[in-house]
Amino acid sequence: MKSFLSSILLLCFFISGMACHKKTTDLSDKPIFDSVPTLKPIIPLIEETSGIADSKINDGFLWVQEDSGNPTELFLTGHDGKVLKKVFINNVVNRDWEDMAISGNDIFIGDIGDNNLVYQEYSIYYFPEPSSSVDTIKNAATIAFQYPDGSHDAEAFLVDADTKNIYVITKRDNASKIYQISYPYKTGSTNTASLVGSLGYTGVVSAAISQDGKEILLKTYFGINYYKRNAGQTIIQALQSSPKKISYTIEPQGEAICFNKNNTGFYTLSEKGMSNTVNLYFYPRK
Repeated sequence: MKSFLSSILLLCFFISGMACHKKTTDLSDKPIFDSVPTLKPIIPLIEETSGIADSKINDGFLWVQEDSGNPTELFLTGHDGKVLKKVFINNVVNRDWEDMAISGNDIFIGDIGDNNLVYQEYSIYYFPEPSSSVDTIKNAATIAFQYPDGSHDAEAFLVDADTKNIYVITKRDNASKIYQISYPYKTGSTNTASLVGSLGYTGVVSAAISQDGKEILLKTYFGINYYKRNAGQTIIQALQSSPKKISYTIEPQGEAICFNKNNTGFYTLSEKGMSNTVNLYFYPRK
């Protein structure tokens, strides 16, 4: 998303999202998170962030990825906004990385973007989360997949820690569709994702699930939708409920969200867009 077309699409998503969004229902009268986030400038600047995940094994750090055409690397970035290092990933391609997650002991990277709807196959890479002493990932596995109904542009996915199923959420379908890649994944051939649901709105650019699996956040450019996942519910069942709108400070081109690992709040991070700076936002839990 790096052109004049991107700005037009942002406006279209905003208008479309307003038009097709189901009326939300408050899950409670009490706010879940603070409405005003803390702010930490990213130093040095990361220009095209498309996904973040709070590290499980490197306390106080996030993993940050950039999208299409950038090097196949992750930034290990402190909660204070300071970038510690880059970690290179061997034998993968950054065609259009659009979201990331940590589930179990693994990092998942979604090469799932397709602005022009020209691709027939997409990839999700995964590998054990490295410690801060690692400089290169050499053992990434590839989950190649296709949709059952043609090309889709997607920028968000979730991994169910219990079943290990992956849920890819499309961006520009009206409304956003949800596809499931079932575990066990095939890594030597192409998986076919199954259409398992849809949302009441469009324009989803990132997704996050809490470590305990009980809360889900879906982010658009203009808002954040919160879902409570009750005991015994699947992710699909939880996403069919009416979401609660979470207070959100609009970013230049905010395409990344994650819970922190202790579940005391969530982070958002934006592409640079037209701004000269990029800030890491943290919304503490009330």
